[in-house]
Amino acid sequence: MKGLEGDADAVLAELSETLSSARTVEQLTRPLLELLELVSGLDSTYLTRVDETAGVQTILYSRNSRSLRIPEGLVVPWGDTLCKRALDEGRAYTDDVDDCWGDSDAARALGIQTYASMPVRLDDGSLFGTLCAASARRKPLSSRGQQILALFAALIAQAVERERLLDGLRQANARLADYSYVDALTGLPNRRAILRDLRGLFAQAGRDGRGVMVAFIDLDGFKGINDRLGHDIGDAFLVEMGRRLAEGLREGDRLGRLGGDEFVVVGVADGVPEDVVRGVRNRLTPLTAGRYDLNGHCLDYAGASVGVICADAVISSPEQALREADAAMYVDKMLRKGVI
Repeated sequence: MKGLEGDADAVLAELSETLSSARTVEQLTRPLLELLELVSGLDSTYLTRVDETAGVQTILYSRNSRSLRIPEGLVVPWGDTLCKRALDEGRAYTDDVDDCWGDSDAARALGIQTYASMPVRLDDGSLFGTLCAASARRKPLSSRGQQILALFAALIAQAVERERLLDGLRQANARLADYSYVDALTGLPNRRAILRDLRGLFAQAGRDGRGVMVAFIDLDGFKGINDRLGHDIGDAFLVEMGRRLAEGLREGDRLGRLGGDEFVVVGVADGVPEDVVRGVRNRLTPLTAGRYDLNGHCLDYAGASVGVICADAVISSPEQALREADAAMYVDKMLRKGVI
């Protein structure tokens, strides 16, 4: 940007390029600080962030072209700053800091003689910070320079609002993405999340030469509970079932609700497959049976049907493993009914 002094067209061209290319507050602010220095002729230009609650002011970005140095990251008490004095007095500019604010420790320490400041206010009127220019020598600031200071402060405020909006949208999208993997009733991972985790398990187990354990749990008689006691009690039963099943997880296991009255537990299968299947069944099955106190209704539940398989991570797939676990659960259901 050298050589822009006195060339209004060049300044406007540079400003236009900055506005069109900047994607963040910092990308906008740094070129504006350079432009502000060229227009004002002052030694340092900088943007601050004001935290009125904490009572501090922080230098976010600065440009120092001469002996006066305003360091980025500097944190000072807000009450002693020239910015606050200028804001309180409605004084945007002075070239005689000693006379106006001679008792300011910050001004004396930095040797500031000329000072210009404009508040950066957001749409709700709150104070984000200040856009400032300062010099260790007395230097007049034209009305055009003051107008540009105000313009740049407004542009930065707009950029802050836009960045906050984008951050808010990104956070909202992240929350929506999280919600899309969570069962709304139980708070457990849903079918989509379990399939995602299974794919990860299969990939890792395939590399490590291990198997994948899948346990399919179906709540026998759940429809009758809903019909007899109502859906609110049925929902409470599902929530409590999820809590009890979670107590039977090994380290690294993942419990989820596939939907309706179906739950699933997945994890790495370490050891002999038959031993893994037996161990998981012996842990999970007793947890499902027993007395349930559901919003004032006591339910004695005989337990769920549980099918457990160990899948070969190389030759099988997550979907196939779920189907095989479902089939194993159906066999357990028939055994419990005495059909086979």
